[in-house]
Amino acid sequence: MFVPLERLINLQEGYRKALRVNGQALLLMVVDNQPVLIEDRCPHRDSPLSLGTLDGDVLRCPAHGKAFRLPSGQPLQAGCPGLNVLRLAYEGDRIGIDV
Repeated sequence: MFVPLERLINLQEGYRKALRVNGQALLLMVVDNQPVLIEDRCPHRDSPLSLGTLDGDVLRCPAHGKAFRLPSGQPLQAGCPGLNVLRLAYEGDRIGIDV
């Protein structure tokens, strides 16, 4: 089932929106003109990444400074798990997720 998250026209560079779908906290962002959907929690200690800083394509957790490269979600520090990057779906003029 397609769950719409946003209209495509609103997805501009720097876009960031915290969402909740079926009880799961998600973060939709546009990085390098590419939409990225991740679970809104740091895999290190579950801090919300929606409060993190974005420098280029690197998202940094506000709690402990763990950094992740987007859109892949790969950690920049050894020993830290990567982000849960979710697959986006498109329907008409909307972007969303299939659940």
